[in-house]
Amino acid sequence: MLIKHEKDCKEIIANDGCRLRELLHPERDAADISYSLAIAYVDPGKSTYPHYLRQTEVYFILQGIGRMHLGDETQEVHEDDAIVIPKEKEQWIENIGQNVLVFAAIVNPPWRAEDDVRV
Repeated sequence: MLIKHEKDCKEIIANDGCRLRELLHPERDAADISYSLAIAYVDPGKSTYPHYLRQTEVYFILQGIGRMHLGDETQEVHEDDAIVIPKEKEQWIENIGQNVLVFAAIVNPPWRAEDDVRV
């Protein structure tokens, strides 16, 4: 049985500028999965850099209020919202609330550095 706790995962600064803890990745964990899962944090008043992935991504907002930018579309997002981000679609998210914006990022196929492109 594989169980990982978020706080036990090393925090890094992701290519898009947010703080991130990778929970699951099939190349680094003994898990037969076809996706990767990370928890991301954007501080109040901050945003990620515009970027795109060569994979499909889903954000699931766990805490906070943000403004999601996806191509030419912009929409406010809240706790319990899921956002589907098509592959190769320019994206960025900004924290418009008073608390840290926290979201799960699920990437399928799994995230790879060479597929994460800052615009």
